[in-house]
Amino acid sequence: MTTTRRARVQALLAFLAAVAPQEAPPPRHPIPVRYTEGITHGFLTLHTLEGELLADGDLFQTIRGEQVTARMELRFKDGSLQDETTVFSQRGHFALLHYRLVQKGPAFPNPSEVNVDVPRGTVTAHVVDKGKETVSSEHLDMPPDLSNGLVVIAIKNLAPGGRAALSMVAAAPKPRLIGLDIVPAGADSYTLGGLARRAAKYVVKVDLRGVAGVVAPLIGKQPPDTSIWITEGEAPTFAKMEGPFYVGGPPWRLELTAPTWGEK
Repeated sequence: MTTTRRARVQALLAFLAAVAPQEAPPPRHPIPVRYTEGITHGFLTLHTLEGELLADGDLFQTIRGEQVTARMELRFKDGSLQDETTVFSQRGHFALLHYRLVQKGPAFPNPSEVNVDVPRGTVTAHVVDKGKETVSSEHLDMPPDLSNGLVVIAIKNLAPGGRAALSMVAAAPKPRLIGLDIVPAGADSYTLGGLARRAAKYVVKVDLRGVAGVVAPLIGKQPPDTSIWITEGEAPTFAKMEGPFYVGGPPWRLELTAPTWGEK
């Protein structure tokens, strides 16, 4: 074997080892409903991992019949915007119906709008790259465990210490299905009003082999993990998330916050 060929084989083996999970993930299936979602209005802040404030935002959640609509809006200091809307049902298990993600402004190198219509099986993506807008539309066989916009809710409904494997639509470089492996990673402590409490930590790993078992050329390398913290107790809720918000982006920290009161 020539030196060049040996180097290529070694590089391929290293890549496959990097994208392969350390242990076989559980079968992919929809997450059963343990905690029914209701009307919610939460306040959010987004920081760099070094603590610089990037954006403030809101999480709105409303219910109409058997459908829940969750909308998260992050308004950046530099005028950028992330607007994410997730419509899902929760009869027995969580099922995605519609998903829309808008990212625009200087915080996002490639402003985009992605729409996922599960009943129609269509994904449409508008992406601006170096000033040029491209539009792609694909028909996909949507699996019942599709988790765009539902990852936090899915984790909240896992049994303590439980794992999950879900599917997700990735829109870059074109719409395709990838896999997500959700793995428990212990717990961290925090304080509230001087009292010590705990939040369970989960790590979300992207499986580029996708739902078909074929390596997806998403961005040319394994995306970094995302960490999500869920408060422990009889009413678990989202506490914090750290990870990239767009392909190739730096990790940011999303947390719950409270209003600051002041004189009018």
